[in-house]
Amino acid sequence: MFAGQWGGLRLIMCSDQGALIKTKAAEVSLLHDDARRDAFDFTSHFREDFYACLTARGDTLFEITDAMLCENGPVTSPVDLTLLAEQRRGHGALYDALNCGRIDVAGLRRALAVLPQPKAADNRLVLAVDVSNWLRPDAPTSPDRLFCHVYGRSGRSSDQFIPGWPYSFVAALETGRTSWCQLLDAVRLGLDDDVAEVTAAQVRRVVTDVIGQGQWEEGDPDILVVFDAGYDAPRMAYLLDGLPVEVLGRMRADRVMRRPTPSLRTHL
Repeated sequence: MFAGQWGGLRLIMCSDQGALIKTKAAEVSLLHDDARRDAFDFTSHFREDFYACLTARGDTLFEITDAMLCENGPVTSPVDLTLLAEQRRGHGALYDALNCGRIDVAGLRRALAVLPQPKAADNRLVLAVDVSNWLRPDAPTSPDRLFCHVYGRSGRSSDQFIPGWPYSFVAALETGRTSWCQLLDAVRLGLDDDVAEVTAAQVRRVVTDVIGQGQWEEGDPDILVVFDAGYDAPRMAYLLDGLPVEVLGRMRADRVMRRPTPSLRTHL
């Protein structure tokens, strides 16, 4: 058997007892140039941009990222990544990179903003903002932990406050009922932080990067920014004044309005 590539085609030739019996040419795993440019070029450039953001211990951090993405399941311990082929370095180099490595956060934000962003059916860019807690109840030596509010866990029906780190994140939403989203930014909230001020600065930075990378142009629909019930939508609209955005906030069930809520018939 002989396998080779010629003229963009993969050639497979089989022979029996030294006599050539059949030659077959087939196109295997080859994409059209446009498809390759649209799919692989963005991935390749993003990997280059991501590597450029790793300003210290870059080689090891890059391999750690590859190993985490290739692991078949959650990563419960960093040392387990050294068992994967993508992580070629030992335990010492791995923990040295985690402790002493550096990432250009602003550069990483720009690298994420330049990627193709999912849009809604009306070609509108939709950004979702929320807080997610990284719970660390068994890490008493970890600094700057806060008490994070979580709903009932482990069979409990009441809410709980568990030590951890709250992170504010911004993600671009896809169309339809899907749990997939494209994360664009994440910021850890501190004890003295004003959540509204930090979130507004975060959203303003993301929108500015998205516009700067050509994801929004004059004449496009305003970017829709969706907030959960824990945010004050009127205040967020005030803090985001001057940006081409529309603010949509979910109201709390116990929110008291100054006037009675209009009925559906009023809008018909």
